[in-house]
Amino acid sequence: MGLQVGIVGLPNVGKSTLFKALTKKQVDINNYPFCTIEPNVGVVEVPDERLQKLADLTGCTKLVPTIVEFVDIAGLVKGASEGEGLGNKFLANIRQVDAIVQVVRVFVNETITHVHDIVDPHRDIEIIEMELMLADMVTVDKTITRLEKLARGNDKDAAAQKEVVQKIKDALDSGQLARTVTIDMTHEPTKKIVQEMSLLTMKPIMYVYNVSDLDAPLDPALAARPHVVLDIKIEEELMDMSVEEAAELGMQSHLNDLITESFILLGLQTFLTTGQVETRAWTIKKGSTAPEAGAAIHNDFKDRFIRADVVNWEKLIEAGSWSAARDTGVLRTVGKDYIMQDGDVVEFKV
Repeated sequence: MGLQVGIVGLPNVGKSTLFKALTKKQVDINNYPFCTIEPNVGVVEVPDERLQKLADLTGCTKLVPTIVEFVDIAGLVKGASEGEGLGNKFLANIRQVDAIVQVVRVFVNETITHVHDIVDPHRDIEIIEMELMLADMVTVDKTITRLEKLARGNDKDAAAQKEVVQKIKDALDSGQLARTVTIDMTHEPTKKIVQEMSLLTMKPIMYVYNVSDLDAPLDPALAARPHVVLDIKIEEELMDMSVEEAAELGMQSHLNDLITESFILLGLQTFLTTGQVETRAWTIKKGSTAPEAGAAIHNDFKDRFIRADVVNWEKLIEAGSWSAARDTGVLRTVGKDYIMQDGDVVEFKV
């Protein structure tokens, strides 16, 4: 679907090392600020144990997982919204992604410099949030000025759109992120203006706490935010180890937690197809109808949709075959209004 997760954070918090571990793609991780100038992009497979289980059932050997696309964006600094540290360019990179993962340094290591000298994860989160909010304030102010002119010219939607944008401005002015504002996105003019602004603090966000001890208790205020805890240095070391070596040392990767949570953060889910040729996971937005899901395979499955046979993947495995699932009633034939569920196994009829 072309959706991307942007990895952001202050310089030297482990962003590029995480990206390297995630994508097995070599990037510059030198220990100095702004070593990442252009955003690196990598595609990562979403772990899904259902694929192998379905493949065993149908006897196919080709498995095709779904993916998440990660973008490694250079470190932000205080003042980025005013151009500090190449900030305008980096903020533009963030504007292009669909969700944000902020890497926050929790570990203490005197040999690795911190841009503010002292490790303070709360302050670091606040710095990033404030820079994103300041950038959004500029966008919102410009939008309000434009809508006021349109309203004076009798634009029928401008006045209502201005009310929505003003609500967002009020929230930002009071220190709240844009996504905290309740907005009716079913109203097309409202949806249009919100999408046009592409506000940074409207994007869903998750935090990656980079620690040196996975078993150490996390500060409750940090734990209250949506997050994944990683020892990114260990993840880097695991890249060069075999499964056997890692097991012998008692080391285990937790990257799959981040990949899976990032997929969810994007508001995505998967449906599955399986047969003698291949078993594949397909990406759709949560709330997609059966025809919309069919478009992930081919537009004909949406445009010429008649019906679809659907069964939950676990029910299919319990039944033992497609025909047995039909005979026992766990396989259903659904129409155009059916809302897809994560883990549905589908056969489309056109």
